[in-house]
Amino acid sequence: MIESFTVQHCEHVSQRSFEDVVARFEAEIGDLADPGTIPREIAAAASPADFEARIKAYEGRSGFMRFLTNDHGAWMARVGVDAKIRSYIIGNPLVARTMITHDPGVGLNVPIRVVIFQTASGEVRLAYDLPSSLMSRLHNDQVSAAALKLDAKLRSLAELATGAPA
Repeated sequence: MIESFTVQHCEHVSQRSFEDVVARFEAEIGDLADPGTIPREIAAAASPADFEARIKAYEGRSGFMRFLTNDHGAWMARVGVDAKIRSYIIGNPLVARTMITHDPGVGLNVPIRVVIFQTASGEVRLAYDLPSSLMSRLHNDQVSAAALKLDAKLRSLAELATGAPA
């Protein structure tokens, strides 16, 4: 089956430097970038409440945690291109649970992808696809309600990092 649907793409254009936006963004998210962390916490958890407490310990002030950072600018420099661009995979298993419980298809779009980049003209942007629009193809009211809350958390994080609305 192939299906088409509409996705809302958000970009926050900042007056701050690339480095400042990256620093502010990273200061607000926790870190789960070590791929062994989640399996260790799953194995160590004695109960669902214990697992929840263990995961909460990795949350940043935003409620998000980083799973992966790709510094595209670093490898672009190796091929002779000056670029400032970092992409992130961020999320929170406890937030994902509020959607995946209702439809496992949510797993295609969580955790969330965010990119921070500087354009050729010097503009600094933080961009993402709005989670509720990504989940809209599932046609599930419970998923949609939870995704709208995720939209608000992500928008708040982006505005804090950039100082700008989408």
